[in-house]
Amino acid sequence: MALPRRIRNRLLTALTPTEVTELSDELQPANLAKRQILYEVGEAFDFIYFIEEGFVSVPTTMENGTGSEVGMIGAEGLIGASALLGGRVSAQQVIMQLPGTALRISAAACKFDQNHGVRAVVLRFIEDLLNLSSQTAGCNRLHSVEQRSARWLLMASDRLGADVLPLTQEAIAAMLGVRRSGVSEAARELQRSGLIRYRRGEITIIDRGGLEKTTCECYRLDRQRRDLAHDGARVPDEVRR
Repeated sequence: MALPRRIRNRLLTALTPTEVTELSDELQPANLAKRQILYEVGEAFDFIYFIEEGFVSVPTTMENGTGSEVGMIGAEGLIGASALLGGRVSAQQVIMQLPGTALRISAAACKFDQNHGVRAVVLRFIEDLLNLSSQTAGCNRLHSVEQRSARWLLMASDRLGADVLPLTQEAIAAMLGVRRSGVSEAARELQRSGLIRYRRGEITIIDRGGLEKTTCECYRLDRQRRDLAHDGARVPDEVRR
């Protein structure tokens, strides 16, 4: 199947034309619906998804039903990285937060160990994802709901490429692992400060600079890592040999 004329996934754009061509026979475009579950806990990895548009959340849920998001992935990455490391089943649920698209490849066909360039690009992303999860764990423990809400909105905006986020406070509360009332109060304060506008089912970032000042240092560190990963994603020729 023909690939899109313009590939948006940052991992794929970091590959050489030859490397993309080698994958093109196996990559297939996929439309992903809002709240679509790409993996359930314990489900076998059938496909690897290179996100093109939209973003996914990776929540961790406890036995009592509470939980929080430990990962957010957009066009900078892929879904199913564990399969590339030898995993057979998903340890987490993976949910499409908003409608989007992806290029998917069967887990069996994605033999990234056979190509040094592809392996290097994927491993750099996995490192970035591990750093994001570690930062999120510290952020959840040490920073206020208002700071974490601002961080989450900025991260979602970056991955969506838009300042209008069709998301509810309930969805954000579930990802932050806090009560809806806590997110509601944080949203009211951010709106009173002129940083966002909230209407039922839609949040618009009005003052991005102000929102960045309101959030904790975790957003700045996350963005620095993403930018560095993107700038350094193209692998030197000597690594490909």
